[in-house]
Amino acid sequence: AKVHFWWAVISVNVLFFPQHFLGLAGMPRRIPDYSLQFADFNMISSLGGFAFGASFILLTYIVIDCIRNGKPTTARPWEGAKGLEWTLEPKAQYHSFNTPPSRALIEQESQNS
Repeated sequence: AKVHFWWAVISVNVLFFPQHFLGLAGMPRRIPDYSLQFADFNMISSLGGFAFGASFILLTYIVIDCIRNGKPTTARPWEGAKGLEWTLEPKAQYHSFNTPPSRALIEQESQNS
């Protein structure tokens, strides 16, 4: 997931950053054909666009792999989670508490785990 994030961030910057220079150079918008002076930056921008699209192939693979082979989560996936909502199992029922637990009980359970 971190690889996808950085791939997407870098490719979006490669996609859009050259367009700033194209605008400063006077490239008009919304016309079907541009002069050759803009070809290099347009090619770099196009490569960034294709790389950004390709990063979603990796994202799709990651999501499908997590759905098929992912391990179930624990009750507290983060170490700092000490609130009331983390005292429940991952698949909590709708009305989970008949009476809310006390703060002391929550703190005691958070120290045990």
